[in-house]
Amino acid sequence: MSNPEVWRTWEGRTVDGKFPLRQWLGGSDHSAVFLTERPGQASQKAAIKLVAASADAGSQVSQWRAAAQLSHPNLISIYESGRSQMDGTPLLYVVMEFAEEDLSQILPLRPLAPAEVTDLLPPLLDALSYLHGKGLVHRRIMPSNILAVGDLLKLSSDQVAAPAESGGEGRRRDVYDAPETAAGVVSPAGDLWSVGATLITALTQKAPFADDASQVDVSRGNLGVPKSIPEPFRGIARECLHLDPKRRCSIAEIQARLQPAGRSVPDEAPVPEPSPRNAKRGPVVIAALLAVLIIGFVVLYSRGKKETAAVATTTEQPATQVQSHAADQVVTRPAPQAAPAAAPAPPVREPATPVRKATAALGDVVHQVLPDVPQSAKNTITGTIKVGVRVEVDASGKVTAAKLSPAGPSKYFANLALRAAERWEFSAPVVNGQPMGSTWILKFRFKRSSTQVSPERVSH
Repeated sequence: MSNPEVWRTWEGRTVDGKFPLRQWLGGSDHSAVFLTERPGQASQKAAIKLVAASADAGSQVSQWRAAAQLSHPNLISIYESGRSQMDGTPLLYVVMEFAEEDLSQILPLRPLAPAEVTDLLPPLLDALSYLHGKGLVHRRIMPSNILAVGDLLKLSSDQVAAPAESGGEGRRRDVYDAPETAAGVVSPAGDLWSVGATLITALTQKAPFADDASQVDVSRGNLGVPKSIPEPFRGIARECLHLDPKRRCSIAEIQARLQPAGRSVPDEAPVPEPSPRNAKRGPVVIAALLAVLIIGFVVLYSRGKKETAAVATTTEQPATQVQSHAADQVVTRPAPQAAPAAAPAPPVREPATPVRKATAALGDVVHQVLPDVPQSAKNTITGTIKVGVRVEVDASGKVTAAKLSPAGPSKYFANLALRAAERWEFSAPVVNGQPMGSTWILKFRFKRSSTQVSPERVSH
């Protein structure tokens, strides 16, 4: 079972008389994984893992059968398990849900962006919390066991077992195993160590090595974390990698750190208490500010009425929606014409919120730019990520300012939308024969299969 070249020769054979080995997918020094299919479900892909039978083979099969009873959207499903033989070699097998990709296939190409890790951690922690709530531990959280199935990120389940406390000899296979596993201790705290090690690997492409004494933070009693890792991930990894299991953070504490209010940021400078003299002046200052705001509102309202009366009635055009299989798209529109002279129209009150129309006299889109999203980033999307960008456009049609409105759940995709929005171009609205500035909301929708955007002009 330690020679991959031998495993490859098993392609085309059958396990237990019912699971064909269609294609070798990979393996380790103790297992091999093949593409297979379940009896009566030839159209549905599945994965089968083969391991050499050991003295505790019965215990392993029992663990797999217990794991098959688990049900969570972020856990790989186990369909069947048992014993078999191949060329006289006793084997154990477990048939599982097929995954298109795992994290270990992405990391050799590039590290994950912080925004991608922000999206990765919640489903991983949800699955882990579910296991711990059932009195179980995962035991092998690592990049190769974090998988993508359709639009969902899932954690493998074939390593799931009950906690173990032992004073005997155990086995620590790599840095993803907590130090205490060498003594046979398997606990929920060990899973948190694995989360910290995986987090560092995902962000740096390099796994930390707890056996290197130079990396141990003596003052804290934990593994040193690279300073290049941004918060809140650096703090999370540091608290997961305590050498003492009792000092490691909990799942709930990690989830709290991922919330905006819980992220590690520099302490703000304290706000000085107002002196008695300033306190007496407070009401006077507030009254003055209110007066300025009221006067400004009256001036803006009067100016808006005059400009609205000068705009002729225009023809509506539908908002544009585009797909994301090209980075830039150019849309040619007729040049805006000045509104013909007409008798003053009664003031038209338009809503202050974005409206789904773009007319020639009010300006239009002439150049659209779509974000260039790497396929590896698309693979992390579950459902639809919505990002809004508000752009201010000058009289020449160029974007002069862009800000997120709203930013959506992912900083990574929000930044892609913001950079693309800055490169859009528009035709300017015309008022009294003069081109004017305008404001637009660009609504981006990121999906695993496509990227869409809808431009909407904001009426003033």
